[in-house]
Amino acid sequence: MRNERTLKLVTTALMAALSYVVFTFLQIKVTLPGGDATSFHLGNAVCVLGALLLGGVYGGIGGAIGMTIGDLLDPVYIVYAPKTFLLKFCIGLITGLVAHRFGKITHTSDTKHIFRWALIASICGMAFNVIFDPLIGYFYKLVFLGKPAAELALTWNITTTSVNAVLSVIAAVAVYMALRPALVKSGLFVKIG
Repeated sequence: MRNERTLKLVTTALMAALSYVVFTFLQIKVTLPGGDATSFHLGNAVCVLGALLLGGVYGGIGGAIGMTIGDLLDPVYIVYAPKTFLLKFCIGLITGLVAHRFGKITHTSDTKHIFRWALIASICGMAFNVIFDPLIGYFYKLVFLGKPAAELALTWNITTTSVNAVLSVIAAVAVYMALRPALVKSGLFVKIG
């Protein structure tokens, strides 16, 4: 008999490691004036995938821990680590809430239903990020860097966050739809709720 909690913890740790690797090593960094930077990456896709697989809390924690460690180990992003943890955890919570509470994707085998709700949930989680990541970043930079730097960074942050969101939704849903049957067949699929 398998232990559900151990499986969730191990998979959460795997999602944290994967989000760290994807964010840190597979990003295209855009350097901004004043030493700041933003980047194109798929770290959010891992956070969304974790929430689809494990539910909002575990998936959000996995993505938040991995990407926060990535921030802490990068001298440019280190100051954004608290913001990253909060936002990525919220992405997971929102995605998990929509997918599992409303869509109940782990309690059906209807592929169209699963795809539809995984897509809706992913869009909801990433829409939150598209709004709040640049907004919180803008106010942070406004306080510490001044209005001109904050406005310049805002335009770039909106652009990269929006591109990241679209790519993350596509990647997370595609991987989830491919991974789910293999997890069900192997007995490693976790039913949420």
